[in-house]
Amino acid sequence: MRQFPPRQIVCLTEEIIRHAPIPAPSDRVSDRGTVETLYLLGEQDRIVGVSGYAVRPPRVRREKPRVSAFISADIPKILALEPDLVVAFSDLQADIVSDLVRAGVAIHVFNQRDIAGILAMIRTVGALVGAAERADLLATAYERRLATIASTPRPSPRPKVYFEEWDDPLISGIGWVSELIELAGGEDILPKLRFRQAAKDRIILPEVVRAAAPDIILASWCGKKVVPDRIRGRPGWDAIPAVRNDRIVEIKSPLILQPGPAALTDGLDAILAALWPNSAAR
Repeated sequence: MRQFPPRQIVCLTEEIIRHAPIPAPSDRVSDRGTVETLYLLGEQDRIVGVSGYAVRPPRVRREKPRVSAFISADIPKILALEPDLVVAFSDLQADIVSDLVRAGVAIHVFNQRDIAGILAMIRTVGALVGAAERADLLATAYERRLATIASTPRPSPRPKVYFEEWDDPLISGIGWVSELIELAGGEDILPKLRFRQAAKDRIILPEVVRAAAPDIILASWCGKKVVPDRIRGRPGWDAIPAVRNDRIVEIKSPLILQPGPAALTDGLDAILAALWPNSAAR
């Protein structure tokens, strides 16, 4: 990093872009949250370049140059911006990162996969731009809200929930999604899979969901529109309570498939609305 705090930041950590045969959101998430975090901290003027898939806040599309997809980037364009810092995400961006490191650029790579990681990311972003106190206040506000929601009394029994990240093959939800379902008062039917970071490790058979008989199906198909009729039409799924009672709910990818502020706010709100359509129970 040429100086502290960095004045020119490029954020590559946005949007789910498929790079392998199995399309899976947690490998290519819709907004990893650093752009939105910088805007929430009032530090957006430091951003000089973003992924082409950055969507939160909406104004970012108008205000910031696009310099990358998820696993590919315009290296000369990034270098021309003379960034003091580039923020990336996980080993999936290793090739981009290695090119930038060889060019002498300072890099910070995040890899948050659960709620604790999201909160740590917010605080780390704040520290990186000299806004540690504001970032801590922001993260603390989220922690308090999460605690309030988790302690809200709700009817029993808790609804059983299946979250579908992709439809072919079926892929269940990653860590932060499973945690948010439980915070909202639901019971994730596949809680052990939350610890498997790679999407390929969360592929499941349709029979597994059928046997678990979820009361609610939440679906977010990595940026493509969910088609409930395809879910209803799966062999034997007409016996699943969620299908029988028409409780199949789409949650838009930018709200829930990103381990950042959106998931803790609008994403969680969408889960609450799906689980407890009677607002008195939210």
